[in-house]
Amino acid sequence: MKILVLCNKAPFPPNDGSSIAIFNMVKGLQETGVDLHLFSLNTKKHFKSDSEVTQGLPKEIKYQSFYINTNPTLFGAFSNLFSDQSYFVSRFFDSNFQKQLEQKLIESDFDIVQLEGLFMASYIPIIRKYSKAKIVLRAHNIEYLIWDRHLKMSKSLFQKIYLGIQSKRLRRFEHEIFRSVDAIVPITDADANYISERSSSPIHTAITGVDFKKYPKRISSDLNPLSIFHFGSMDWIPNQEAVDWFLANCWPIICRQVPEAKFVIAGRNIPKRYKILANERILIRENVPESAEIYNQFNIMIVPVLSGSGMRIKIVEGMCFGKAIVSTKIGAEGIFADHEKHIVLHDNSTDFANAIIYLLQNEKKRISLEENALVFARNHFDYLPIAEKLVDFYKHLIQLS
Repeated sequence: MKILVLCNKAPFPPNDGSSIAIFNMVKGLQETGVDLHLFSLNTKKHFKSDSEVTQGLPKEIKYQSFYINTNPTLFGAFSNLFSDQSYFVSRFFDSNFQKQLEQKLIESDFDIVQLEGLFMASYIPIIRKYSKAKIVLRAHNIEYLIWDRHLKMSKSLFQKIYLGIQSKRLRRFEHEIFRSVDAIVPITDADANYISERSSSPIHTAITGVDFKKYPKRISSDLNPLSIFHFGSMDWIPNQEAVDWFLANCWPIICRQVPEAKFVIAGRNIPKRYKILANERILIRENVPESAEIYNQFNIMIVPVLSGSGMRIKIVEGMCFGKAIVSTKIGAEGIFADHEKHIVLHDNSTDFANAIIYLLQNEKKRISLEENALVFARNHFDYLPIAEKLVDFYKHLIQLS
């Protein structure tokens, strides 16, 4: 089987949720014996050199990248209003990339073209024109739901108007793509249910898997027992909403009950407004080279996400490192772990804060959560069986021709 995977960002190093999802899937597909070709946009925002990427990918994967600047601009946002396209999607279309894709499709007969996320769907017409391959959308999220939830929380009138326009366009485009592809591979059952109500395309849920050799649990002597941390890409709006909500509603309660507690904001591209809060109680850790530095240094992991879709890959990572995690229900969407056994789930800010306080003050409960989280991760997130089941799904899909 020959598969072409089209990505909206280079997948290695896997240092954010989507690149982790892409990297572990292509690694698993390659290990099943698939002839795998990876053609990726290499964006200005998430640029990674080809030498860096190829050093991390299995050598059997044929990799090619294309540089593109997808950063939004005021001019681009304004001029987009005079089109019928979603600005969220149109930023990822490039005619030169399309020409290179056309050449690749002419030179090779692929069985499957797998689109890693909605933002690569603009290239479907050129794929249909030059290939007989089955086109599969790997839906990392329901993109419309992310922006719709953010729109509902926005207090800015200008944002509400502009995002309202873009959200409607995104919804229309996303639903059209659901109906136009040959199959859809969502990451969660919740997303699969949403899609199945809007598309008759075959659906196969394939959660994000991990390689457990990369996540050894190490108890560091430097672990701060009274620390709380949020770890994620801080240029992603749902993560900013999460940290803002926690700081405004939960952190004051924790400070009153546990005056020695420290809160760590860790991740890529942390906005200045968080950096100016830094003091002896609020710590900033930006662009850490290895995730283990955060997981092995700090104690209670929080995921207070209020909007979004898909699976929070950082929860998967946290469980693999054996962390006690407190999350909102939306934050843990798609991860069917048991409340109070594998993870703690609260949407109310007082309950959320009190759960953290309890774990900070009760080592026995924290250790129990850590051990159970690790067992859950080992039972559910192994990348190779996930990839093997997807290959079986693809074999059946190809036979439908």
